[in-house]
Amino acid sequence: MSDKEKDKHGNTSGEQGKGKKEEHREAGHEEDKKKKKEEIVEELNACLAEKEKQAEELKERMLYQQAEFENFKKLKAREKQDVLRFGNETLIKELLPVIDNLERAIEHAGKSEEAKSIAEGVALTLNGFLKVLEKFDVTRIEAAGKTFDPNLHEAVYQEEKDGVEPGTVVGEFQKGYMMDGRLLRPSMVSVAKTPETV
Repeated sequence: MSDKEKDKHGNTSGEQGKGKKEEHREAGHEEDKKKKKEEIVEELNACLAEKEKQAEELKERMLYQQAEFENFKKLKAREKQDVLRFGNETLIKELLPVIDNLERAIEHAGKSEEAKSIAEGVALTLNGFLKVLEKFDVTRIEAAGKTFDPNLHEAVYQEEKDGVEPGTVVGEFQKGYMMDGRLLRPSMVSVAKTPETV
């Protein structure tokens, strides 16, 4: 083999060595690129999972706040309804003593012949008041002869009564009133008790 051929051959094998090294380097470079891509994909997947978790938490928080807001709206609607239904309660409570006085006037005037016409006028006034109260769902509590109910009656005293079941209301000193199922004022009553044996 001549030098030229050797050189040619040597260069050829040198070039082949260089080619293999470069191929090896390129393969290593490709593998590095592949690893970097995999790392980036992993990072992106982790980031995506984190964002999905945050989105889910925000969704849950939003649903919770939406439910709270709905409850708040219902509460305010109920309060508004109560204000409309019971807004006149204070005024009506103030009028009840006036009605009591009218009833007393009728009772006392009825005892005298001279005051009967006045009693009739007062009775008309009283009936007018009671009709106005009915428009606002105000009703009297029937107490006489009923079983004592501490939710509706206020016992002033107890008395022995023959032939009356203990715990029965036997006297009413002041009428009680309800407004749309809500107690405005309890009836002031006397209640029968068991006669004491000597």
